[in-house]
Amino acid sequence: MTNTQKEQIKKLRLAGYGYKKIAQALSLSVDTIKSYCRKNNLAGVMAGIPSSSADGKTYCKQCGKELLQKPNQKTLLFCNSKCRQTWWNAHPEMVNKKAIYSYHCPQCYKPFTAYGNSHRKYCSHSCYIAARFGGEGNE
Repeated sequence: MTNTQKEQIKKLRLAGYGYKKIAQALSLSVDTIKSYCRKNNLAGVMAGIPSSSADGKTYCKQCGKELLQKPNQKTLLFCNSKCRQTWWNAHPEMVNKKAIYSYHCPQCYKPFTAYGNSHRKYCSHSCYIAARFGGEGNE
């Protein structure tokens, strides 16, 4: 758990959100949220703050800000592109990479992998130039 996530948990907990809503907003397990809150005196019902976890609202996965969902449009997960980029950079294991291709470079004969490009031939630009123009320095 990062320091940013810890700050967000404290902020959301003090705002009256339950463990489940915080876990959904930050993509963490409910048990992780509970144990962090218990260790940092944020456990139990927060006094004077209504906690309506069944309100149907959605929150930004990065900052916890409430999101306004528009009907007939894709469900928002982040409030802006900065939050989206920050969250995905912090969670690279969540990226579903299915388009990984393995090749052997016809120039240097080394094996290499390419993500998302099924038509790649060379491992690098320098190998492409060497194959196309007969090496560097030939004029």
